[in-house]
This record gives sequence, structure tokens and C-alpha cells, in this order.
Amino acid sequence: WATPAGASDADCHLMVQCMENWFLTDRQALAQFFGQGFQDSALPNSALPIGVNNVESISKQQVYRSLRHATRSCKTKPSYNKGTHSFDLLKRIDPTKLSIASPWAKRLFDELKTR
Repeated sequence: WATPAGASDADCHLMVQCMENWFLTDRQALAQFFGQGFQDSALPNSALPIGVNNVESISKQQVYRSLRHATRSCKTKPSYNKGTHSFDLLKRIDPTKLSIASPWAKRLFDELKTR
């Protein structure tokens, strides 16, 4: 891959696994979005305290499976679907919680702040 003219390593940001990994950093936003019937305990590492930097290590398959499971009994919305829910959820996630749980997201946010 040829680096574009004027670009540096600081200009390249890759999302680890998938954007749904980021949703796991703000369980409160997920619960509020999906409402009655949402099962937080179905999500990976539900028992871990906020601040544990492990969200990027959860596989894409596990994240999708757990989101579908956590939302299967919701009364106000259907079970999680990337096309239907992902961008509405992304804008609700607390960036501070995300920065704590995702070193790569923190790197992106820090770089954006310098520009």
C-alpha cells in the first residue's frame, strides 16, 4: 500500500473487529435504546468493571451473537440488526466510556483533537 502524499501513520485508523464492539462499552445506552426485555447479562464480559480494556479482543461473531441474544426479548424493537440499528446506536455511545475500553478509539479521538 502506497502512503498517500502528505499522509502519515497518524492519519490511518482501523477499527478492531467491528463497530459493534464499541457498543459493548456503553451498556446503559444499549439498554435505553432497546428498552424493556434487553438482557445485559447476555453480552460478553458483562461482569467486568468499566475501564477494562478488553472490548477490542471480542470476536465479531461473538459480538453479533451476543447482541442478537441480548435483544431477542425486547418489546419495543426487534432483535439487533446491523442495517436497522447500528448507526442509531453509534451516535448514542458515550465517547468517554469508549475511550476507556478501546485504546484504538482513544487514539482516534486524541488525533482528531489535535487537528
